[in-house]
This record gives sequence, structure tokens and C-alpha cells, in this order.
Amino acid sequence: MRLLGCVLLSMVLTACWGGKGREEPKMDMQQAGERAEEILDGTVAAIQPPVKWERDNPSQLACDNGLNRPIGATSVYRGRTILTVVSARRRGELLEMVRRYWKQQGFGDFEIDSDSHMPQIRATSADGLVAILDVGDIGNVFLTAGFSCAKDSEMTYPRDTPGVSGSSVETDGLPRKYSAHWSETAPH
Repeated sequence: MRLLGCVLLSMVLTACWGGKGREEPKMDMQQAGERAEEILDGTVAAIQPPVKWERDNPSQLACDNGLNRPIGATSVYRGRTILTVVSARRRGELLEMVRRYWKQQGFGDFEIDSDSHMPQIRATSADGLVAILDVGDIGNVFLTAGFSCAKDSEMTYPRDTPGVSGSSVETDGLPRKYSAHWSETAPH
């Protein structure tokens, strides 16, 4: 399910580059990664009471001209996995808290899926950053932020980023931490 979400996000992020009227990227991959990290760090800090979280594997996908020919730009996204168990009763509160923070940060074009089992919120900032919070089928919560196409460049990552060269951090994305507020009840 998580892989399907990543594939769909990549398709959404690259979709704006096909066809006429495409714009040149406003930033390079390093700047895009830093901007995504900034909004993700701010988002998890805005969740109160605090939740435990970890970085998710970053991803990038080459943008093309619609004929599978690279154009010198790449979609870039970063993610966070919430490790705190968020009960079904608290999911709406979490989504609203994140929506308010993103709105304060200048995001608009909100799309909210209020599905009771797997809700999602998606928003876009003025500079083109797409941010998504989605709840997986077992209640796992993911935050993703990225740009559809950024100019190709070298990229660096925060030290504790899984899935990048030189990192020993591994993640499975399963919520295992309990909170009196978010989880409602801890396991016996």
C-alpha cells in the first residue's frame, strides 16, 4: 500500500511537466529537498502533544518530455513516518492540526478526503511544494512533501535519512509508540 502511495505521488508530482505550457523549474534538487525537509520538520513540530516520528526513504524521479526523454529536471520528495499510534478517534484532530499549520505556512488548494478509515489531506504552496498527510490501512500516518520538477543537481540528506548512501538507518513504517492522547490506550 505504501509503495502504491509513493508511485501515485510520483505520478502526481511529474504530471504537470507533460505537454504545453510547462514552466522551467524555479529551484534545483538540493533546494527542493531542503524546502521539503523544512516543511516536514515544521509540520511534525506543530503536532501537539508531540508524536514520535522518523524520516522516510527519500525519492526522486526523472521528469521527461512526455516521450520518456529526460529534460534535465527531477521530481523530489521527502517523507516522515509517524511512529506514534494514532487512534481512529484522533485522526480527524491530527488532520485538522496539520491543515491549520499548512494554511499558516501559505498553503492552499486543499484537497481533503475524510474517509473514516484512511483519510488524507493534500495542499500546495505558492512555490509549488505539494504536501500530503495520509493514513494507511493499519492506521500508520505518513507525511510527504515534494516538488514536481527541480533542476538536476547534487543532493545531500540529513544524517539520519534511511535509504541513502552511507546511512545505516532502517525503517519499516509501523507505528509502535503509544501516547496517552493520540493512542488513547496503551497495550497491556
